[in-house]
Amino acid sequence: MHPRLMLSELVEHPLRQRLNNEFHARPPVPLVGAVLVSHLVFKHSTEKAAAARDNLSKLCQGHVCNSIDSSDSHMMVETGAFRMRWELHTEFSSYTFFRPLEAGEQLHPDATAFDGVHPEWLQGIPGKLIVATHVELRSASHITPDSVLAGLTPNGRTMVAAKVADNAAWIFTDFKIDNGFSRFLVLNETMTQRQSGRTVQRLCEIETYRMMSLLGLPVAKEVGRWLYTGEKQLAELMDRIGQAKSPTDEREVLGVLSALAAEVEHSVARTTFRFGASRAYHGLVMQRIEELRETRISGLPTFFEFMQRRLLPAMNTCEAISRRQEELSARVARNSQLLRTRVDIELERQNQELLGQMNSRAKLQLRLQETVEGLSVVVLTYYGSQLVQYLAKGTKELHHLNTDVITAISIPVIAGLVFWGTRQMRKKLAAEAGETAH
Repeated sequence: MHPRLMLSELVEHPLRQRLNNEFHARPPVPLVGAVLVSHLVFKHSTEKAAAARDNLSKLCQGHVCNSIDSSDSHMMVETGAFRMRWELHTEFSSYTFFRPLEAGEQLHPDATAFDGVHPEWLQGIPGKLIVATHVELRSASHITPDSVLAGLTPNGRTMVAAKVADNAAWIFTDFKIDNGFSRFLVLNETMTQRQSGRTVQRLCEIETYRMMSLLGLPVAKEVGRWLYTGEKQLAELMDRIGQAKSPTDEREVLGVLSALAAEVEHSVARTTFRFGASRAYHGLVMQRIEELRETRISGLPTFFEFMQRRLLPAMNTCEAISRRQEELSARVARNSQLLRTRVDIELERQNQELLGQMNSRAKLQLRLQETVEGLSVVVLTYYGSQLVQYLAKGTKELHHLNTDVITAISIPVIAGLVFWGTRQMRKKLAAEAGETAH
C-alpha cells in the first residue's frame, strides 16, 4: 500500500493563500432593522495608500476597537459607537460607517453615521472627498412606500425609484447633494439580513463608481477643444504639403507635423488611463444596477433608465473623444509617412542626379586616362628607342650595321610591346575589381 501523501509536503505557490483571501474579501455586512449608512470616498494617488493605512491606526484613539477581517486593502473596525468598513482601491479609499437606528427614530438633516468619530481624524484622511452619500435602511412597516410616493410633487426633483431583490424592497433617490450628501432611502419588506447588506453595498458602489466614471468627462471636454484645433491644424498642413514647391518647404511642413504628432501622443498618454478607468467604472455601475434586479414603479424611472439617460451620454462623449484622439494620431502618422516618402523620393532624385554627374566625371576621367595611356605608349616607345640606339652605337664595331636602321626597326616593336603590356595590365585590374565587387 502506498504511503499517504501529506499536503504540507507539496510546494505551495507563494500567492495561493493571498489570492484565495482576495476572492472572499469585502463581503457585505449583514444589516438588521433600521440602519443609517454613511459612505465617504476620498480620491488620492497611489503614493497616498500607505498614509491611508497609517491614518486608520489613529481611529481607535479614545475608542475600544475590534479589528475584523483585516488586510492591506480592507478592514472592518467595530466600536461601541459605530462600525466602519475601509477599502483601498487603485485611486481612492472608501470609508463606510454603520449606525443602528431606533424604530421610528427621526433623523436630523445633518445626522451622520460617523458622529462618534473625532473630527480631526476625518480631516486627516489623505486625498480629496469625491463621494459622500447616506443610505437609510428602514422597515416598510414604519415608512410605507405609499407615503413616500404621496410626498412626491409633479414639479419637484426627478425621483429615481424601483422595487429590487425580487420585490423584497423599495429604493428611492434623486442623486442630488443636500447638506453635502446624496441620499438613498431603502424600505425593506422581506429582505434577509444579507440581502439588506448586499443591497446597501451595491447602492454605495453605484454612487462611488458613478462619480469616478464622471471624472473622465471634464478631461474629455478639455481634450475636445484641443482636438478641434489639432484637426484644423492638420488640415492646414495637408494644404501646405500640396502647395510645397521645394524640398525646403517640405522639410518645414515635416517639422511642424512632427511637433503636432508629439502633442497628440502626449495627449493620448495623459488621458488613456482616465478614459479607460471611466469605461471600467461605468461597466461596474451597470453591473451593480443589474444585480439589484429592478422592477418598475409606475410613473418613476428606474436606475437603469436614469443611468442610460444621464450617465451614458457622458461615457459616450469620453469614448468619442478617445476615438478622435486615436484617429488624429493615426492621421498624423499617415501624413507624416506620406511627407517623409515625398522627401525620400526627392532625395533619391537628387542622389540619382549626383550619381549621373559622378558617372559623367568617371567617363571623362576614363577618356583622359586612355589619352594619357596613348601618350605613355609614345613616351615609353621614345625612351625605349633611345636605349636601343645607344646599344647599337656601343656595339657598332661588332655587327657593322647602320645605327639609324636598327633604331627605326625597334620603334614599332617597342610600341607594340608597350601597348600589349598596358592592355594586359588593364585587363588584370578589371578582373580584380570584378572579383571584389562579387
